[in-house]
Amino acid sequence: MSSSRRKGGGIHAGERRFAFALTMPGLLVLFLTTTFPLLYLIWSSFQTINLAMPFLDGFAGVDNYVQMWGDARFWHAIRLTGIYTTTSVVLQVVIGLGLALLVMQIPAGQWVFRIVAILPIVLAPVVVGLFWRTVMLSPNFGLVDYLIQALGFEQVNWLGAPTPALISVIIIHTWQWTPFAFLVLLASLASLPVDVYEAARIDRANAFQRFWHITLPLLRPAIVIVVIIRSMIALSAFAAIFAATGGGPGTASEILNLYAFKTSFIELNFGYGSALAVSLLVITMVVSGVLFYLRTARHPGTKT
Repeated sequence: MSSSRRKGGGIHAGERRFAFALTMPGLLVLFLTTTFPLLYLIWSSFQTINLAMPFLDGFAGVDNYVQMWGDARFWHAIRLTGIYTTTSVVLQVVIGLGLALLVMQIPAGQWVFRIVAILPIVLAPVVVGLFWRTVMLSPNFGLVDYLIQALGFEQVNWLGAPTPALISVIIIHTWQWTPFAFLVLLASLASLPVDVYEAARIDRANAFQRFWHITLPLLRPAIVIVVIIRSMIALSAFAAIFAATGGGPGTASEILNLYAFKTSFIELNFGYGSALAVSLLVITMVVSGVLFYLRTARHPGTKT
């Protein structure tokens, strides 16, 4: 009995060592590509690293964060990040849900809409930004300006004026990622129980009542997941905005991610840029934590 146990224990120990050997390369790559850069970023945020003035380099303590607190450009970037994230995510969910409800009324040919919806998602964000900058929103030659002038309205400098530039980057982000919300919500709608709707029709519930009291509550988990995923991506958006406006004109569309990039790689102030990036990381973690809490929170009327 004892020999069989030792034999079994040896086999299990060997399996554990073999499993550890298989996972070590992946863990090492994960550490080198994610954990180490993150730790280095946090360390850099407490340093003065400025390639324009290397003689000032050294330990800065919390000076970068104190400077950030009084930086008007930082708070401007925070405000733009909030506007950009909230507006684009709400538009994606509302438009995506509307399109999903519309396509559900088409019993045949839904696969066509699914394929078309995938196309904007698979495009690289920088390609999307350049496409909108050169083809859609280009002054005098863009398709949007052509349609506006054909309708009798005045030309709009979409990428050269502060408010239109911010609206433009929100539209660009919404255009690319609304199909994601559409596909997720369409799949969720297709899985809803039909008998619940039949019972509601028997009770003479109209279309709005069925949508408000049945569809929305049943879609709540899918909607929350879409909001969480899209909020995390929107908070860290970079390529499409950089390709379309570069954060301009001035700082009109400079969200926090762009501000951190410009500070680090254009102004060469890596210490302060790292502090800005850490602040974005903290904001992202807080927002994701709140959203995950709301996802798991029970409704007031739910019984324990």
